[in-house]
Amino acid sequence: MIGAVDIGGTKIAAGIVDDAGKVIAKVETPTEFARVYPDGLRRMVRMLREVAQKANTELSGIGIGSTGWVYPFTGEFGDVDFLPKWKGCNPVNDLAREFNVRVALENDGDASALGEAAWGAGKGKSRLIYVTVGTGIGGGIILDGQLYRGADKAHPEVGHHVIDASGPQCTCGFRGCWEALATGPAMAAWFNGRARGHTGHVAPRTAKEIFQLAEQGNGLAREAVAREAHYLGLGLANLINLFVPERIVMGGSIMKSMRLEDIRKVIAQGCRFVPFERTELALASLGEDANLIGAAQVWHHRFGQRATGAA
Repeated sequence: MIGAVDIGGTKIAAGIVDDAGKVIAKVETPTEFARVYPDGLRRMVRMLREVAQKANTELSGIGIGSTGWVYPFTGEFGDVDFLPKWKGCNPVNDLAREFNVRVALENDGDASALGEAAWGAGKGKSRLIYVTVGTGIGGGIILDGQLYRGADKAHPEVGHHVIDASGPQCTCGFRGCWEALATGPAMAAWFNGRARGHTGHVAPRTAKEIFQLAEQGNGLAREAVAREAHYLGLGLANLINLFVPERIVMGGSIMKSMRLEDIRKVIAQGCRFVPFERTELALASLGEDANLIGAAQVWHHRFGQRATGAA
């Protein structure tokens, strides 16, 4: 039984995940209550003890997935926007000392990629890219069954390659990054700007509401959805041209409303020099527990107790 910790901007969750990738017990706390690291550590320890008690088990290890910049092999936190006071802190060492087990840490995009490769929609694929599209765009890359790492073991930021250099400003410093064009907030900003231009002051719509309007036949909403499919397709085409993976697994709130066939049409327009038709698109399958399941697989992947599921 592996203890799993998912650290996000809204909540921190902890759970127990068995060897089949099933969450046996879970609890969560608002991230707001953990802004100072000692508070966060106390909450993680308390939650892990609570779920172990619920599952009537002892922890064999602990896996952590966290949004933001982390150092997987030292266990330290880097510059994480929503937890600035965690910078330089080391939950890997602290939890290992508290529970006397081995602990592993990864960025949550990499963690989810590992989870989908082992127990989800990427099972059996040795060359896999996981992409999540919601308020941001993140993901992880698995090549030959191993998590791809850059220089200094860095996590690649797939959401920050430039799609349109004249596009909107991105938080990374460039204009027109994939994340600045194809996320939920980007879709809402485009739609709401056009709606104000057509009708004057109107109540702003969220991406979820825009999808609903499109289903009801609203012309501008349909245009926004088509634009979303176009920019998602451009970003995925870039990943296919670079890596030619066997499968790309798509997760996140936006993908609940997108049609994969619309995205495939865009990809087919710009990947003629690689066998793009061999890259399958699939929706993530681990559901609302994906981050906890991925965190558990971080431990299995790091310490070699379980294969990633790749061929």
